[in-house]
Amino acid sequence: MTARKKAPSNTLRVAELFAGVGGFRLGLERASADGFQVVFSNQWEPSRKRQHASQVYVDRFGPEGHVTADIASVNTKDIPKVDLLVGGFPCQDYSVASTLRNSRGLIGRKGVLWWQIHRILSEMEQRPRWLMLENVDRLLASPATQRGRDLAMMLASLDQLGYAVEWRVVNAADYGMPQRRRRVFIVGHLAGTPGHARAQAEGPEAVLVRDGVLARAFPCAPRNARMPEPVELDTDLARLSRSFNRKGGVSPWQNAGSMVNGRAWTLSVVPQYEGPVKTLGDVLQPEREVPASFRIPKEELDRWKYFKGSKKEPRTSRANGHEYLYSEGAMAFPDPLDRPSRTIITGEGGKGPSRARHVVKPGRYHRRLTPVELERLNEFPDGHTEGVSDTWRAFFMGNALVVGIVERIGREVLREAAGTK
Repeated sequence: MTARKKAPSNTLRVAELFAGVGGFRLGLERASADGFQVVFSNQWEPSRKRQHASQVYVDRFGPEGHVTADIASVNTKDIPKVDLLVGGFPCQDYSVASTLRNSRGLIGRKGVLWWQIHRILSEMEQRPRWLMLENVDRLLASPATQRGRDLAMMLASLDQLGYAVEWRVVNAADYGMPQRRRRVFIVGHLAGTPGHARAQAEGPEAVLVRDGVLARAFPCAPRNARMPEPVELDTDLARLSRSFNRKGGVSPWQNAGSMVNGRAWTLSVVPQYEGPVKTLGDVLQPEREVPASFRIPKEELDRWKYFKGSKKEPRTSRANGHEYLYSEGAMAFPDPLDRPSRTIITGEGGKGPSRARHVVKPGRYHRRLTPVELERLNEFPDGHTEGVSDTWRAFFMGNALVVGIVERIGREVLREAAGTK
């Protein structure tokens, strides 16, 4: 095994949980070659005999410090002291691929993994000064019966662990990246850090639109002139779980927010960006590099057009035989090349006609996107996921984050660690 290169003394040591194929690590490395050093990583997909994502991670970054095991079995004492903990904890229970009514939130099989993060933080002798977490934006309205409760539980539990928190829903395309992918990013600041002091000393609007890590990484402006009243979080987590938004209705959480000392402020913001914009067309490989297997045969085009087209037709429920009228609107076919792409989902792989899969026509043929093009849409290096099937490579990109988002946040965390704004 190759010895780890000794990092400069001011390097932030990182633990990467739910590492996937390493999107957080790539973003931090791009933010600064010497600013971050991942000293611990964990990846495990339940119910999978072969751990393909962990295999790709080790192939790209090496085995040192990497653990392929159920996070519930990870002993916190085996995690070295770190300055930053990152993780895109699994989001299937919040996923837009299912209806909100079926979203079980924190009580779902995947949602409970949030409490493994909580467990690890609780058991650490010295907690990391910063947290950087990611999830789908559905989190802000989950579960359907008490919209917004799950984020409230996370905020309250992090408050008890000594953190002030910022969150922001970021659409990567709003900041020049080649995919319309909305995710909520959560940054935690431990008591004693500049971010925690700022949250206490400055007004919440200053944190949300000017001075916070996320506001600096992703410039924005408030949508409304008036700051809403804060949300008081019950210190008793069991009581908070039972009572938060019990009467239902809309979630109180907007697309930006901050929390300190058990009080949370939330605000609707709009992006402020005037830089270059990448499009779907910008990431396409030259046609000579695309295998013929990605072309759509002419005899299948009508079937693809059916899936992509608008429809209103009677259908029968398999569960109970109930007849209903199914309808959906039309989608662009092929996908336009002069704008950022639609969101990649885990079902992007495969050859069969599908409403969700991208189809492009940059030349003579309609075709599907290649694994390299999917990697580029998330700003991964070409070939990062090589070593597994094309279907798995597409699945990984459907689960991944956009690397440039982490890069921007990482730069601001480093600036804060260095004592600058």
